[in-house]
Amino acid sequence: MSSRLIIIRGNSGSGKSHLAQAIRAARPRGVAIIGHDVLRREILHVRDHPGALSVPYIDLSARFALDNGLDVVIEGILHSEIYGEMLAQLRKDHAGLTCCYCYELDLDETLERHRTKALAAEVSEADVASWYRSKDRDESVFDATVSAADALQQVLADAGWSETRDISS
Repeated sequence: MSSRLIIIRGNSGSGKSHLAQAIRAARPRGVAIIGHDVLRREILHVRDHPGALSVPYIDLSARFALDNGLDVVIEGILHSEIYGEMLAQLRKDHAGLTCCYCYELDLDETLERHRTKALAAEVSEADVASWYRSKDRDESVFDATVSAADALQQVLADAGWSETRDISS
């Protein structure tokens, strides 16, 4: 089978990065995780806005990994008004299996989850609230009732993966 593209979007603190890491743990070889926060905030150190350098950088990173036979998980807030066009074109261009998911949590749940993160000391609840988008999706939805384990099982099943594979592959 050709490479798989998995896109996981959602508001801050919803579980996107956790799910991406769980996929990596279940599929230890050949999965590239392209984290929106890592590329935008840590590597480029730019703000998120239409036309930001992070948009083509995420696209380029995903295409590079896919073109080299890796399965790709793109995860992040990835607001549709900033990343929607790029993600739609990437999905259209990708010849392999593409699965898209969005965590849909209300603002109260988003803030509650944010409070449990180490980043809560650096990022205010007002900042998190300003980034919050309701129903900004074009994907399968995970709401607050979906456990991390259930989300992982759905992604693995949708992608045609068994839960684990031999790490020597």
